[in-house]
Amino acid sequence: MALWLVNGLVWDKEAGKLEKKHIRIEDGRIAAIVNSETVPAAETGDETVDISGKLVSPGFIDMHVHLRDPGFEYKEDIATGTLSAAKGGFTTIACMPNTRPVTDTPETVKYIIDKAASEGIVRVLPYAAITKNELGRELTDFEALKEAGAIGFTDDGVGVQNAQMMKDAMARAAACHMPVIAHCEDDSLVVGAAVSEGKFARDNGLKGIPNESEAIHVGRDILLAEATGVHYHVCHVSTEQSVRLIRQAKQIGIRVTAEVCPHHLVLSDEDIPGMDANWKMNPPLRTPRDVQAVIEGLEDGTLDIVVTDHAPHSEEEKARGMQLAPFGIVGFETAFPLLYTKFVATGKWSLGFLLQRMTEDPARVFGLESGTLALGSPADVTVVDLDSEREVDPQSFVSKGRNTPFGGWKLSGWPVMTIVDGKVVWQEQ
Repeated sequence: MALWLVNGLVWDKEAGKLEKKHIRIEDGRIAAIVNSETVPAAETGDETVDISGKLVSPGFIDMHVHLRDPGFEYKEDIATGTLSAAKGGFTTIACMPNTRPVTDTPETVKYIIDKAASEGIVRVLPYAAITKNELGRELTDFEALKEAGAIGFTDDGVGVQNAQMMKDAMARAAACHMPVIAHCEDDSLVVGAAVSEGKFARDNGLKGIPNESEAIHVGRDILLAEATGVHYHVCHVSTEQSVRLIRQAKQIGIRVTAEVCPHHLVLSDEDIPGMDANWKMNPPLRTPRDVQAVIEGLEDGTLDIVVTDHAPHSEEEKARGMQLAPFGIVGFETAFPLLYTKFVATGKWSLGFLLQRMTEDPARVFGLESGTLALGSPADVTVVDLDSEREVDPQSFVSKGRNTPFGGWKLSGWPVMTIVDGKVVWQEQ
């Protein structure tokens, strides 16, 4: 039995515009793409879904998420996290290892893979920790973790503070042909700080997190990546200095890639309305100058991909206030509408550019088979109603997390159907 998506709009990269197409999905793959004014005749038993006027995109790919499972299932679990991802149009997600226990053994990697297979509804790719328990003291068994199914190594949530430890990790990862994904933060510069060193911190008498705390590690790690030849990927870039360093590294041929989050593209520290911890994330919101720098970095390819850093917390935790609440906001269900509204609908970006940074480029950077609607590719597909406008309502999220600064924002471009491996896993009712 095949599935026909008829009358959808597909971005034609060569023409630079949307074209009406009919897409046939069979056996979990893209079987045909028909450019015709007439709807193809379905064979007996085929299902046909008319999506007239709606965007048909390769499924979005998010290479930086927190599913909180195992250990923090009260914040999120694999079932709710993958449902939230699907509602946001994501068909492949990569989960960070700062769980409890930390994902630092083959057994924990296998737990995530098995639970995703039984309870998840999108593709889940687990990262493993660089160091045991993410303490920065002893490397994990990279070879065994790769064999178990890990796709890369990161101590996300904390930076690897010791340069020799990071160099050893990069050498081991390079020998395994695996990437190192780095949370860049010098702990000595951030103790006791909750927001960026900028206007909000000054106005409220708070200690600020300086830009150098991120950029120092970016610069150090670029040199270590050059020495070891590893694929080095920088997490959630937020500062002008980091963008500058990554741009220079790429220009001289160092194998570095990088990501940026929607919130760092659309918000600065000057937008924070008060001591509301739903505006507290790590890296923190930076200055308007930094926002412009990361936008330009994404536009010129210095920053390769968009990720959400989906980081759910309970309402009780976030109610502790700016100083005491944990860092992080949720991102799956607002990412595409937010960026579409702020950049595409305003004419700053083409639709094709945004789609590329959320589909084709993550697949390229991490060597994934998905991210395309090419014939024979996995039938991971997202259908979006570009004309639908609605307010962000955190209480309607299917994630357990409600922690977002975007509540009440009016956004357009909402996903209405998500297909993974040829199966409809989420559909707007």
